[in-house]
Amino acid sequence: MLWKNRRSSGNIVDRRGMSGGTMGVGTLIVGAIIYTLMGGNPLEYVAYNAGNVGPQQQQQVNPAQDDAKKFISVVLADTEDVWNEIFKANGLTYREPKLVLFSNMIDSACGRASSAVGPFYCPEDQQVYLDLGFFSQLSKQLGAEGDFAQAYVVAHEIGHHVQHQLGFNKPSVNLELQADCLAGVWANQTQRAKNVLEEGDAEEALNAASAVGDDTLQKAAGREVVPDSFTHGSSAQRLTAFKTGFGKGNAQTCLDSYR
Repeated sequence: MLWKNRRSSGNIVDRRGMSGGTMGVGTLIVGAIIYTLMGGNPLEYVAYNAGNVGPQQQQQVNPAQDDAKKFISVVLADTEDVWNEIFKANGLTYREPKLVLFSNMIDSACGRASSAVGPFYCPEDQQVYLDLGFFSQLSKQLGAEGDFAQAYVVAHEIGHHVQHQLGFNKPSVNLELQADCLAGVWANQTQRAKNVLEEGDAEEALNAASAVGDDTLQKAAGREVVPDSFTHGSSAQRLTAFKTGFGKGNAQTCLDSYR
């Protein structure tokens, strides 16, 4: 993907290397309230997180990730361009999300998460969270190599932000497939407007979509494939969803096809 010397997003929040206390008292209280609204016991939340209240300390950040950060910033800028334009054409206003980079552990309005959960979108604070180390796992462990595979991951999470703004919030496999389809729309519109895709980029995205299918991940973990346990869809479903968005380039097609 041609990305160097192009516009970077101003919506990157870099919290990599932060350790020690990870939240203030105010954040702890807000988190407890949200936890209560979600049906949890606020005392349990406070007890679990109280030991992490305090000032944050900056540790050394891996300089090898500098290019990855710059690349993600350009991809995020591309998603802003695409979704601002699509929302405007439909008489809507797109609220650009923040993308928070972290390492090891992060506290969001949706609770605490480790890098092991992979990239995620939190609708409570409308932010995307990403540990850049995930891209190494994507390449080495899941076999999805290439920068456009990484771009697909970001575009998928931004797809969840688009869904949230449009009121598509009910967790389901179709919601995940819809986000894959919206990622395909982003790829289509970005290519039309900027002609930045290189030979093999589309294949990288398709390979990534296949690599993170529930059936593929279950097989890789040595487990029996159980369709009823799927949360994101099979490899074939994710491939089809991305192809639909990439081929049509129309967000409404995704919204109609994966309700």
